[in-house]
Amino acid sequence: MAFWAGGSPSVVDYFPSEDFYRCGYCKNESGSRSNGMWAHSMTVQDYQDLIDRGWRRCRPLQFQPSKSHKKVLKKMLKFLAKGEVPKGSCEDEPMDSTMDDAVAGDFALINKLDIQCDLKTLSDDIKESLESEGKNSKKEEPQELLQSQDFVGEKLGSGEPSHSVKVHTVPKPGKGADLSKPPCRKAKEIRKERKRLKLMQQNPAGELEGFQAQGHPPSLFPPKAKSNQPKSLEDLIFESLPENASHKLEVRLVPVSFEDPEFKSSFSQSFSLYVKYQVAIHQDPPDECGKTEFTRFLCSSPLEAETPPNGPDCGYGSFHQQYWLDGKIIAVGVIDILPNCVSSVYLYYDPDYSFLSLGVYSALREIAFTRQLHEKTSQLSYYYMGFYIHSCPKMKYKGQYRPSDLLCPETYVWVPIEQCLPSLENSKYCRFNQDPEAVDEDRSTEPDRLQVFHKRAIMPYGVYKKQQKDPSEEAAVLQYASLVGQKCSERMLLFRN
Repeated sequence: MAFWAGGSPSVVDYFPSEDFYRCGYCKNESGSRSNGMWAHSMTVQDYQDLIDRGWRRCRPLQFQPSKSHKKVLKKMLKFLAKGEVPKGSCEDEPMDSTMDDAVAGDFALINKLDIQCDLKTLSDDIKESLESEGKNSKKEEPQELLQSQDFVGEKLGSGEPSHSVKVHTVPKPGKGADLSKPPCRKAKEIRKERKRLKLMQQNPAGELEGFQAQGHPPSLFPPKAKSNQPKSLEDLIFESLPENASHKLEVRLVPVSFEDPEFKSSFSQSFSLYVKYQVAIHQDPPDECGKTEFTRFLCSSPLEAETPPNGPDCGYGSFHQQYWLDGKIIAVGVIDILPNCVSSVYLYYDPDYSFLSLGVYSALREIAFTRQLHEKTSQLSYYYMGFYIHSCPKMKYKGQYRPSDLLCPETYVWVPIEQCLPSLENSKYCRFNQDPEAVDEDRSTEPDRLQVFHKRAIMPYGVYKKQQKDPSEEAAVLQYASLVGQKCSERMLLFRN
């Protein structure tokens, strides 16, 4: 099969869900429904395509940090340069959408769950089957992927709604800031505006020094020098520190592999930090935070590492982005680097440094990192933060990273978040694509071409189904095909026993 010429295919188990259960975010007793998929191995391209059928991205190339984002970056610089600790800081990072300190990545509990499975026999069977066709196979730990029915995917990209919708909604009490309105102005700016209007009233003929013709308001201040233009995200992050800076921060990108010496040498310290975070922030019992659980959750990735010549220098796959402060790890961002995006998976950090708003800071660093990768790999131009839930403050904060799009759950096109907000105010589930004739372009149209791995053999579903008598089998397979799309259904192997 030619489409496996570059390596072994993705191998997945699919587990349909027919029941609704309690949502951990909105607390609705029947507000969540998920279809689970265990990935024994997964190519980065297949995972990229799956993300584009249900999860969120963000346009880092066009991203401009907001005032609250700049405050977080400046707070970090002051701490590094002078050791300043902001007064009145709280112990934990609040996740309310109206605050700056939301923990970017908590959603990852939905994306990646710990799964235990003996893959030796399965991997050997796949290898034997592929070698019979002149192919190679690799063994990977399994990983669970979910497509949740009650979440909305978000991206910043090329949605194609037929027209724009103006937003006139008012935020509901306790739901956070109204993202459809411009950010509040500083008191200093308002005072300047009042002073300008007062001077205009005193000089109606426009005789003030610096008055600009052609109907423009007078300028009370000389034009700013070019150097005073708004700083870019990179300027704010990498601003030079004095030689006698109080602290030193280093960010290291480490492949998630026990064969990597840097990952292996830092594992113990990283694991201790994870336990400290889970117990303090999520109130997890210590006995549920063992090395086995940590490894399965954040260190056993199904993604096959790839280093194509046209890809980034670090390659594609799963990584830990470690934040080292004065020689010790204070935060770890778990990310996947894919052909088109950087996907933020999870973040754990030292609660003693909550005052640095490490959730927001790490998200901004990851956006800057995405833009850095884009310079070498032009198609890698998105930053993915996971699910967006408009009615849940713990998830709504992601909309503060602009520009940003939401994924239409029916046609899988990206739509600017501003155009989606009116619908989300009225309903938790919405079709964002406003073209009533639009359909999912990658919908499953030929399910018989779906690839199945059964009894050490790879075969089309059209052949496999002739051997089956269970009517529920076909319903599950067709549901799987509709969720992953035609392209992935023909590339990935659906394991059946």
